[in-house]
Amino acid sequence: MTIKEILNKALHEKWALPHFNISDAVTLAGILEAAKELKSPILIGTSEGERRFIGSRQAVAMIREYREEYGLPIFLNADHHKSVSAAQEAIDAGYDSVHIDLSVANLEENINGTKEVAAYAKSKSASGRTDISVEGEVGYLVTESSKVYKEVIEIPPESLTKPEEAERFVKETGADRFAPAVGNLHGIAANVKKLDIERIKNIRAAIGAVTMVLHGGSGTPDDQVRAAIEAGINNVHINTEIRVAYALAIRTFLANNPEETTPYKILAPAIEAVREKSIEKIKLFGSENKI
Repeated sequence: MTIKEILNKALHEKWALPHFNISDAVTLAGILEAAKELKSPILIGTSEGERRFIGSRQAVAMIREYREEYGLPIFLNADHHKSVSAAQEAIDAGYDSVHIDLSVANLEENINGTKEVAAYAKSKSASGRTDISVEGEVGYLVTESSKVYKEVIEIPPESLTKPEEAERFVKETGADRFAPAVGNLHGIAANVKKLDIERIKNIRAAIGAVTMVLHGGSGTPDDQVRAAIEAGINNVHINTEIRVAYALAIRTFLANNPEETTPYKILAPAIEAVREKSIEKIKLFGSENKI
């Protein structure tokens, strides 16, 4: 199955493909153990920083090997790449998908840059690569990824995505996936996140069958996630909750075993914590047994 086929299935059946970011092979192992156990398709993401830390070709190789060994639809996404050149680097390295995030630019620049990346991806697909999925974004999130904020975060109305701009964006760029700002935040804030479900419905009506992606899923109440999926979201990103579970497991283990120096013993609880958190999210998104 291709990413497009899976996302179309998710849209019509009203569930969401999980997208989990990784910074290392340890996180990947925990996530994919969960996917294997629950028979869920999965999209693994690396930001620009994560991609450079792991290594582009190394990340591609890990995903390829797990996909073959587990027999699961596991795909690799270059998440939040902030320039055309960075997105093209990931495509050239063999990524299955790329998220070109030019949301801080004006709409014209955003459209032009995203259109360039989409055309580049299609040229690679035409030359024999499996179809490469391209994601673009309009509107902007006002927080940083993977931070836990102690303060209340206010969302300025001007940061939210306008349905008419979403419609124009997907028509002119040829992007396969669209990420809006609908009250979502990266990281976890002191205040409870509140998604604008009506805005999601309106954007869904404007963009037709194009995949709609919810970034900043960490810390969003379960009932809001379910409502967002029902309203038209069919891909949800989680990073901070995975990282928090990972870090807490290691801190707890070392506090209880201060003399331990064996990496695989120290990291084993982190793999299990990531597996448990991934299971929780896969079930929430409804992607269990969808292959």
